[in-house]
Amino acid sequence: MEQDGQQPKEAIVALVGFLGAGKTTLLKRLTQAYASSGWSPFVILNDYENAYLDAQQLTELVAPNWLKALNGSCICCSGIQELRGEVNRIPERKRGITLIEANGTSDAAKLMGFLGVGLHERFLPPVQISVVDAKNWQRRGEHNELEANQIQVSTVILLTRLDQISDSRHKQVVDELSTLNPLATVMPMEAFDHRTLPQLQPSSNQALPMAHHKAHWSSCSVDLPPLPDYLCIQEICDAIGPSVLRIKGCTVVGNREGYLYFERCPDGEVYIRPYNGEPETGTKLLAVGPGSVPEQLNQAVAASLESAKSRISN
Repeated sequence: MEQDGQQPKEAIVALVGFLGAGKTTLLKRLTQAYASSGWSPFVILNDYENAYLDAQQLTELVAPNWLKALNGSCICCSGIQELRGEVNRIPERKRGITLIEANGTSDAAKLMGFLGVGLHERFLPPVQISVVDAKNWQRRGEHNELEANQIQVSTVILLTRLDQISDSRHKQVVDELSTLNPLATVMPMEAFDHRTLPQLQPSSNQALPMAHHKAHWSSCSVDLPPLPDYLCIQEICDAIGPSVLRIKGCTVVGNREGYLYFERCPDGEVYIRPYNGEPETGTKLLAVGPGSVPEQLNQAVAASLESAKSRISN
């Protein structure tokens, strides 16, 4: 609240959730909503490999100097000092709000415990919002514990993929989330009103302890050459084993103008969309998850190019 003619304190919101749950989609919606309604959002993205790929997609919503990509470290532990420093260096402005997207393997409880320490007094205590893929909630096998950890200190839990599940599954997911975090508000992502966000308070729910090493996986990236056709994308994604939970790529495909961005989510679904501009770090193929090694990525690319040659020659 504004007192004695001073600027109101600035809200900080951490967006967390498992790989592919819909965090970046929510980030884009919030950024657009605030930018178009007189706010000054500052956006921080964290990823194991090449966070610039996602950050660049927001330049049509906010100026590049209001975006920061934190690459190659986890903001819930080794990267927390860098994150805190970046937040404290954000210029003071009217109606400011800071949106932080954590990588999909972050220990969300630990992140919130560390983030609020040492921030400038002009900021409000950080608030956390979790994004949950209702279709795949607690169907992550050995990674269920991490996914459950990511909702336990959130003030709001937003559900995605509700159109792909039954009413009974919906109720089951909500009941399980409410058991783990009875203080959180659970709702569909589409129902969330961004205007309520600056008034949210941090959760006082206590998280169950988790071995922190479970929130750290291998990752890697390789250069990705132009691909002859769209089928190459599917072939590359199919050739990389299921232990690799997230695949991202950006390159030119066929004779199509501009770049394409694609990703394979943990459930195996592949999404393709146009990429905004030209990737500053060059065209890349990225992988996150146990067993992510450059050799596997390069082999998948080489095999798809050979397959494309056979298709074209025939």
